[in-house]
Amino acid sequence: MAAAVASAPSNGAGANRVPKFDPKLDLNELTAVGPLDGRYAKSSQALRKTFSEYGLIRFRVMVECRWLQKLSQIPQVTEVPAFSAEANAVLDMLATTFSSEQALQVKAFERTTNHDVKAVEYVLKELFGRQPELARVTEFTHFACTSEDINNLSHALMLKEAVEQQTASPTTMGKEMAVFAYRLKRQRDLAAQVPFFGKMAGAVGNYNAHLVAYPDVDWAKVAQEFVTSLGLSWNPYVTQIEPHDYIAELFHAVTRFNNILTDFDRDMWGYISLAYFKQRTVAGEVGSSTMPHKVNPIDFENSEGNLGLANALLEHLAAKLPISRWQRDLTDSTVLRNLGVLAEPIQTVMRRYDVPEPYEKLKAFTRGQKVTQASMMAFVEDLHDLPAEAKEALKQLTPASYIGNAAQQARELPQHL
Repeated sequence: MAAAVASAPSNGAGANRVPKFDPKLDLNELTAVGPLDGRYAKSSQALRKTFSEYGLIRFRVMVECRWLQKLSQIPQVTEVPAFSAEANAVLDMLATTFSSEQALQVKAFERTTNHDVKAVEYVLKELFGRQPELARVTEFTHFACTSEDINNLSHALMLKEAVEQQTASPTTMGKEMAVFAYRLKRQRDLAAQVPFFGKMAGAVGNYNAHLVAYPDVDWAKVAQEFVTSLGLSWNPYVTQIEPHDYIAELFHAVTRFNNILTDFDRDMWGYISLAYFKQRTVAGEVGSSTMPHKVNPIDFENSEGNLGLANALLEHLAAKLPISRWQRDLTDSTVLRNLGVLAEPIQTVMRRYDVPEPYEKLKAFTRGQKVTQASMMAFVEDLHDLPAEAKEALKQLTPASYIGNAAQQARELPQHL
């Protein structure tokens, strides 16, 4: 019987065949992995340019370009002279109009670097190379920055842009609607009052690399000016990361807003069930597979479910993001760990004195190699482009002395409280 079925001809060309699966599906309502880009895409599409990976890359590019412009405004950083109107126009254009096609170039670089922020740096260096002034200072792209310096500012700008797109207060309909409108407006206003903080203080928040390269610059003042120039609030006390307390404040406010909406959804669902409100019928819509007369309060049901999912994520992030591990102990006696710390100032000083490809040279020297204190000192000595005094200063560095302005920050704490 099985053989007969297997050998039976089909009715027409492939009428009984299972369609072949195509793994390369275009993104649409049916192929989206999640409902935000699928079923509810029309409602969320305005946020794609902000919260997509393209949006993150766009903000990273903006921060990198603005930082290079800031360096050109610091008199002591003579290696990055003030830019002409033409050079600034190029940076302004990249900072404000970085396209999705250019973002794909970043992703192409990332397949090699396996590092998203470094990929942005390499693409920008390539683009800067097309303009003579910028080509001369490409190695100051990402100067003295840790990835978190770029990321924390990018995330703050993303959240700031998204909050600015909030819709107006809901329309009221009677006293009950007015209550919900007032409650929602209050939470919206509280969310709008949350400051968006940023930091630009290097790998441990003490401007270590900055001060090794340019000890006479007030880097805290520079960082404050730069962060506030992006429309963000400056956080003067940070570690490697911006502590993210403001994100928790924002997400808690959004969670409360969502809870009020959930209350609204349930009330509306109840009013409809009790026939206080009647839903309009729409031609072609089906409320039940078996009851043709039924009209479900589906929008309120979907809203309640999605608000629950959103709050689960927001509450987790609000609880998790402000908590981080201790900073590593910079006085650790493990040689390789110490040498890894000191690779940052060596690379930064190499950039100041225009040594070509400092990051790449250190990467080639350290990756897959046994690095000792002696071999690191030999590496410094072989940097023929460095002045003797710069070499000597690098040789004298230890993890215990490479602390930037940590002591000064501790002394100045009272004025920030």
